[in-house]
Amino acid sequence: MKVETKFVIGNKQGIDTLAFVAVATARQKFAEKISAQELDDYISTNFNQDVLMTELNSLSNQYLIVYLEGQPAGYARVTSKGMRPQIFDGKTLARIADFNILDEYNDEAVIKSLFEKCLSLTARQQATWINEYEFDPFLAFFEAYGFQRRNDIAVSKELVLTSVSLVKEN
Repeated sequence: MKVETKFVIGNKQGIDTLAFVAVATARQKFAEKISAQELDDYISTNFNQDVLMTELNSLSNQYLIVYLEGQPAGYARVTSKGMRPQIFDGKTLARIADFNILDEYNDEAVIKSLFEKCLSLTARQQATWINEYEFDPFLAFFEAYGFQRRNDIAVSKELVLTSVSLVKEN
């Protein structure tokens, strides 16, 4: 089984692949949680070609795609931009802002490859944090890597669904 995690390049092929996997994972993640209209709005706002190009060109973002046997299986975004919870004042910080694997590729080797690449990008930071919806299937996986739930971080996500913050001090 060949698993590879690669940085997304901001060319047409890179953007098309990122859009495909981001839309597919959003549909699988939220289909039963929000209305079809909310899901369509979320996807059109966050994963259109212009938004993805802008996000890829931001020096604050790194997008990764994990491939299984050459097929895109999931993606992640590591960023230093956006809201910074007050508890991180004075610290260098990175956030794993997106971490999604398509159900048909939900294999430990695929998940580990993508997550360990994310961690390699955050290794020089004093803290790494993740804010995910409470139903996210990877919460226990993140905790197994030393991330701890923090109830003192109140973050509102784009969708009106309960979220959980996890932090790992490096």
